[in-house]
Amino acid sequence: MKLGVVSDTHDNLDFVEAAVAYFEAEAVDVVVHCGDIVSPFSATPFDADFDFHAVRGNNDGEWKLREIVESFGTYHDDFAHLSLDGEEIAVYHGTEAGLVDALVESGSYDYVLRGHTHEQVVEHHGKTTHLNPGGLPIAGADDDFHVAVVDLGTGDVSFEAL
Repeated sequence: MKLGVVSDTHDNLDFVEAAVAYFEAEAVDVVVHCGDIVSPFSATPFDADFDFHAVRGNNDGEWKLREIVESFGTYHDDFAHLSLDGEEIAVYHGTEAGLVDALVESGSYDYVLRGHTHEQVVEHHGKTTHLNPGGLPIAGADDDFHVAVVDLGTGDVSFEAL
């Protein structure tokens, strides 16, 4: 099973559409958005040929965002615990670094997916892979917008600059 991971798209429709096209080309089964979609209009392109899950980011204040995502996927509020292909996955935007560390160090998850920092991260702590795909380019973070694809069968993680 292939899992697409994206975060911090911040209403940039060009990046959202590029991410969706990439995930479709890679034939991912599930896409997880780690927060900061921001407005409903930039969530609708994720109504595509994959299952979609999203958590709330610190910039997701638009009241209609939940309703739009729920029309084609699942909106999990601040945290999601997903079981996919035998893997336990925590999804949290990442606003509180201590909470991210606690999730990673708990050993309860195979993957901890997060966003917020706009910086790519893939780290292995015991059985847990801590993954941040990056986000909209901002000063002091990644220079390009990236998404990640995880092969849950092999554990391989790849990043793509869009």
